[in-house]
Amino acid sequence: MNNPTKTVLITGCSSGYGLETARHFLAQGWNVVATMRTPREDVLPASERLRVLALDVTEPASITQALDVAGPIDVLVNNAGIGLFGAFEATPMPTVREVFETNTFAVMAMCQAIIPRFRARRAGTIVNVTSSATLAAFALVAAYTASKTAIEGFTASLQHELRAFEVRVKLIEPGYGPSTRFTSNGQQRMQGLIPEAYAPFAHSVFAGLADNSAVTRESDVAEAVWRAANDASDRLHFPAGADAVALALALADQRRLA
Repeated sequence: MNNPTKTVLITGCSSGYGLETARHFLAQGWNVVATMRTPREDVLPASERLRVLALDVTEPASITQALDVAGPIDVLVNNAGIGLFGAFEATPMPTVREVFETNTFAVMAMCQAIIPRFRARRAGTIVNVTSSATLAAFALVAAYTASKTAIEGFTASLQHELRAFEVRVKLIEPGYGPSTRFTSNGQQRMQGLIPEAYAPFAHSVFAGLADNSAVTRESDVAEAVWRAANDASDRLHFPAGADAVALALALADQRRLA
């Protein structure tokens, strides 16, 4: 049900899933606080219900300032993240730490900052965006998968902690989104991560991705976030995109047969 008095704060809104999610909530009549490392108001439709704020999710001071300026919010969407393709053998540990800093520790920091506010009001929803890589193993994304899988376990545990305070916690698991800037945004950190020995294997992996007709669109993720934000049940997992939904169903079947 639409409620124009509700406010959502979304991280990573400069492109991709975050940008489309901000557009979707605006279209549904919500107040939207769209945060970006470098704010750009021109990527979103002009609206009196929109605020664009600077937020670097890896900086504690930036988190505190953004939440203070935003004021009371009803839903926090932790969407900001970075991608990484490459052979783990060739991935420098500083790069692994960089991925965890944004995809894992920053999400935890955002949650830790908002929980006291939600707990005091005995209301609020946290939506953490992970990946379908947590539903099935994929090659050449070992470090990335680890960073997202950590948030899956973290969020499941957090759900138990916060239920007594009427604070809801949800997971969005997007599939492969070729129309996003997931790969292009990470080009610099991915340089040299496919050594010659891995080249034939990597070529087959990329060819398989190119032939995949079941993919995830930005709108799939935005709609999944919308459903999660308005879901009053204890449902935790919301796969987003045709490929992610198929993986989630296959995983459920495996667990049923185990």
